[in-house]
Amino acid sequence: MGFLSRLFGGSKGGPAGKKGLKRANVARRFELSGRTGQGSMSKVFRAYDNEIGRVVCLKVLDRLKTQKFEARFRAMGLTDKPTEGEVCMALRHENIVRTYEHGVTTDGDPYLVMEWVEGHGLNYLIETRNANLNGNRINYLAQLCDAVQYMHDSKYLHRDLCPRNVMIDQDGVLKLIDFGLTVPYTPQFCQPGNRTGTADYLAPEIIKRKATDHRVDLFALGVTAFELFTGALPWERSPSSEETLRRHLNTAARNPKELNPKLGDDLCAVLTRSVDRDPAARFPTAAAFKDALKKLDRQDY
Repeated sequence: MGFLSRLFGGSKGGPAGKKGLKRANVARRFELSGRTGQGSMSKVFRAYDNEIGRVVCLKVLDRLKTQKFEARFRAMGLTDKPTEGEVCMALRHENIVRTYEHGVTTDGDPYLVMEWVEGHGLNYLIETRNANLNGNRINYLAQLCDAVQYMHDSKYLHRDLCPRNVMIDQDGVLKLIDFGLTVPYTPQFCQPGNRTGTADYLAPEIIKRKATDHRVDLFALGVTAFELFTGALPWERSPSSEETLRRHLNTAARNPKELNPKLGDDLCAVLTRSVDRDPAARFPTAAAFKDALKKLDRQDY
């Protein structure tokens, strides 16, 4: 217990959470069995939850970094932005990781209790050229399209779609994760200037700080699909994020067939359209993207 106390209970007098939010003493309630990830604003653990009696994924956000991030929206006059916990609790879909609870630790840090997904990240499967991808690429991508379409229908934008934020469980079920950058799909949150996301997956309109819509997610979905079928990004990876963004603006995407000659021409056309720099030229919805995939001559990629 000493390690857990130092990790979560070391400071005194942390600020109280939002009124009505559940408070949890993480060191007492959870038995941590290992850290599974760490973002810029959070730590993620595999843990046994003694309160609900099951293995869960515990995400603990850094209070100060989260407050700083949220302050960016308040500075734009967006005072009604939901927290990550509120977003996650509102999403209920078989291809979106299930969130059981959110609240504030006794130390004042926001936390989320989510289902534990036993499996691998899509990024790991792509990077290792895992045999599990063979024959399953269209299936996985179709599931991801379903998750994205559900989010858009529910009036949310993910804004950080990428293979790192996709899990495949042992039964082949895809789970979209990490909603730390998710915003409501409303005109106020689509106004120019909100430049967030992962550089390799940012749509040109975000880079230009223009007004955005659901097609920023469709662009990131397209980059993910391109990577899934070719093992590479549409633009050559750059050592600097600034150069990556310039390439997204000024250079056409590579021909997927040059990266993977085994791809059919119809699939290459789908992939090229999905990462078009012009939002109007992309698929209009994730459902339309999925429909195009299901119409391909080959389904065994």
